[in-house]
Amino acid sequence: MLTTSKHPRNKMKVAVYYSLDDVRIEEMPTPEIGPEEILVEMKACGICGSDLMDWYLENRAPLVLGHEPAGIVVKTGDKVKNFKLGDRVFVHHHVACLTCHYCLRGDYTMCKKFRQTHIHPGGFAEYFKVPAPNLQIDTLKIPDKISFGEATLIEPVACCLRALKKCNVQDGDTVVIIGAGPSGIIHTTFSRSLGASQIIVSDLVNYRLEAARRFGADLAINPRSESLVKKVEEVTNGMGADVVVVTAPSVKAFSEGMDVCRKGGTVCLFAPTPPNEYMRVSPHRLFFSEIKIIPSYSTSHIETRTALELISSGRIKAKELITHRFPMDHIEEAFKTAAKSKECLKVIVLNE
Repeated sequence: MLTTSKHPRNKMKVAVYYSLDDVRIEEMPTPEIGPEEILVEMKACGICGSDLMDWYLENRAPLVLGHEPAGIVVKTGDKVKNFKLGDRVFVHHHVACLTCHYCLRGDYTMCKKFRQTHIHPGGFAEYFKVPAPNLQIDTLKIPDKISFGEATLIEPVACCLRALKKCNVQDGDTVVIIGAGPSGIIHTTFSRSLGASQIIVSDLVNYRLEAARRFGADLAINPRSESLVKKVEEVTNGMGADVVVVTAPSVKAFSEGMDVCRKGGTVCLFAPTPPNEYMRVSPHRLFFSEIKIIPSYSTSHIETRTALELISSGRIKAKELITHRFPMDHIEEAFKTAAKSKECLKVIVLNE
């Protein structure tokens, strides 16, 4: 027997992605849930950088995007025990099996099940279904003091937390962050809390550089007007950065990250480039410099819990990262703002 707090319509509004310039509001059936599943009324969902990569999405379009959702439980299956109607929740769209070879070694995002688990049909919908694995492993209750908008930052904050943990930032490190979008700003905050003594942020947009300064960057460099490589050499006495985080999905940005990294340092690849783009890296250079290249894709159930705590405590100022809010009926404008505006950070979509 299902339990429901209200009766959602048989049809619901969804935002369907056809291309970056073509996101349409359409109707589809409201999902039916099974005995171990819940139905969530979406209240807010963030637009991620990956939602803006046509090359990443074109082979799957049309589809309903949205993987940073928060909302209210409006229906539960009869075997659901730990969630009830009216609970405010964040739901992670991917979860691992926790038992395979990868999971037992902490490589949760490499688990085969990780990419097979999805909320249905996606976060940019009036309602979405939470399958049993997602509900059991990575659906978190949101305290009342956190708004739904702030809760949409749980997933991106968790991604950044996982990346910097892999990079092993030490007290006194110089950290360079290439790309000052929401992820770059979150990396800036985390780097300071992990002990970095000097944080240098690079971006082509001055608005975002100003935001980086507000969130703790010591230096904010626009490479169109100043050489990042020369500046890093200057402030590190020619040594280079201990850790470089490349949040821009660009081969050029990654190449520059390699150029500013010190011998024995770490370059974190935080954003993917199109699959047909390559960069030449000399094994000779890697061998004698011992630069470590560490990719970091997505996040796991471990970091999402920490991210919720950091937002709840105010250590991550999620509210200040949100610069634009759009109702779902204006989602095409939301996507255009996120993709093209030079004066925005986090863009979220609301269903109110």
